[in-house]
Amino acid sequence: MYRSKTCGELRLADKGKTVTLAGWVQKSRKLGGMTFIDLRDRYGITQLVIDGAADPQLVEIAESLGREFVIQATGEVLERQSKNPKIPTGEIEIKVQKINILNKSVTPPFTIEENSDGGEDLRAKYRYLDLRRPPLQRALALRHRLAQEIRTYLDGEGFMEIETPYLIKSTPEGARDFVVPSRMNPGQFYALPQSPQTFKQLLMVAGYDRYFQIVRCFRDEDLRADRQPEFTQIDCEMAFVEQEDVLKTFEGMMRAMFKNAVGVDIPNPLPRMSWYDAMDNYGSDKPDIRFGMKIHEITKQVQGVGFSVFDSAEYVGAINAEGCAEYTRKQLDELTEWVKRPQVGAKGLVYIKLNPDGSIKSSVDKFYTPEQLKAIADALEAKTGDLILVLCGPKRKTQTQLGVLRIEMGNRLGLRDPHVFAPLWIVDFPLLEWSEEDGRFYAMHHPFTAPKPEHEKWFYSDKKEDLERVCANAYDFVLNGSELGGGSIRIHNADMQKRMFEVLGIGPEEAEYKFGFIIHAFQYGAPPHGGLAFGFDRVCALFGGQETIRDYIAFPKNNQGRDVMIDSPSKIDQVQMDELFLASTVKE
Repeated sequence: MYRSKTCGELRLADKGKTVTLAGWVQKSRKLGGMTFIDLRDRYGITQLVIDGAADPQLVEIAESLGREFVIQATGEVLERQSKNPKIPTGEIEIKVQKINILNKSVTPPFTIEENSDGGEDLRAKYRYLDLRRPPLQRALALRHRLAQEIRTYLDGEGFMEIETPYLIKSTPEGARDFVVPSRMNPGQFYALPQSPQTFKQLLMVAGYDRYFQIVRCFRDEDLRADRQPEFTQIDCEMAFVEQEDVLKTFEGMMRAMFKNAVGVDIPNPLPRMSWYDAMDNYGSDKPDIRFGMKIHEITKQVQGVGFSVFDSAEYVGAINAEGCAEYTRKQLDELTEWVKRPQVGAKGLVYIKLNPDGSIKSSVDKFYTPEQLKAIADALEAKTGDLILVLCGPKRKTQTQLGVLRIEMGNRLGLRDPHVFAPLWIVDFPLLEWSEEDGRFYAMHHPFTAPKPEHEKWFYSDKKEDLERVCANAYDFVLNGSELGGGSIRIHNADMQKRMFEVLGIGPEEAEYKFGFIIHAFQYGAPPHGGLAFGFDRVCALFGGQETIRDYIAFPKNNQGRDVMIDSPSKIDQVQMDELFLASTVKE
């Protein structure tokens, strides 16, 4: 054996034992006649000590060690005279009797420590070195623990883990597919699955009433901190269930994950909020409820006094940033420019300051009396020292802008503690979204989502206003302003599925070509079923107190979808192009 103990295992109770460790040299330093080496593996760090009066050959080897050398060391466990309370092994050290150099290392391009001096791009290029750092090791260890909790819980609930294909039929509806040319079928292509949606429904038809899979999915879309071209879902489906059954089952799973993986108790039961309430109060279908600052509509209070911007607006809304009345004019101008950015899209910002001296100052005070401004403040339950921020425009667009502003103010005021968890369910989504540009409806979730039973009368109506009233039998699991998972009760009736395609403008021929296999399957006794999928990478990041998912993926892509470590994607040679019957249209 190369080692009898790991570098994070030994404690003072092991004093006097002779042990063998193996790992990487974190750092080496010489003090007086002694050489000290920090030896690291994924379990921790142990200090090695080589006495300058020891065997000259041992001293020579110790002094030759560089950073990231792989070594084996045997010695006696001693109590440290100068203890290090910052690490679990800080009370002991190893008096080395023997060192073997297992492999040398060139000097790494950045420090492999808790806080590295390497930039993001450099660390991505040498990802295998970055993965040696404790923050990434903790992140991947958390991912592992969560995966084990998921499997344990779902197995206990009677779920079967069943794999579904990676090479499937392209059915582009929403994000773009990644496609794979078929050598054996010239001119034809597979697609990589954006999710196993249709396959898990087919498993319900096949009688496997409780399915799950921790599965890789693929979407060819623009990237950001919480999005990757390949990602992992906790994909689940259940037969003979209603919405309440699904919510209770997976609320239990999340409760077990919180408790057993990170030691956090979450409310039982979790709060629920309708999509409409979420938009009206938080400007988001994934509200962060760790803090207040709710949106208030003040349209009636501000219209009719001659301020044309408000008088002509469909909707006027506001939030109360408590304690921010001391914002300077410069800060308010900066905030105004911030809301005008394309990411927010507002045309301007109105403010009302309730100054500490009792006075009220506003950017529109020439249109409103102090009494009118006070009435607006009262509507938001604002008090002395608060700052009211107002936006106007089309209702849903303005609410969304206020939601983005609310999150920004929450960040600025330190109200979004990553170690505080506030999960909830969002329910009663609209089934359909109308596109003015295309003149058609799109499914808010996907075309297999069932309408709520009590809304079926509107679902079969030909009136646009009736269809817009239909709520989906759908639900999202939201945590700290992020959607961690979503699902629905599915359409299991062939006639209802055909109606959905009709509403979405998908003709019989197109429906048959894209989805004929599932329409046909529904004719053979499909059970009522539903399920959901959690974004596993995002779950890991939020459980770890981070917003970006990259540290929780061993080998992620960058914002251009590239793996800079292996230089992928890359060209293929002409022989491969010919075998796949491909011709390049890219000019050199």
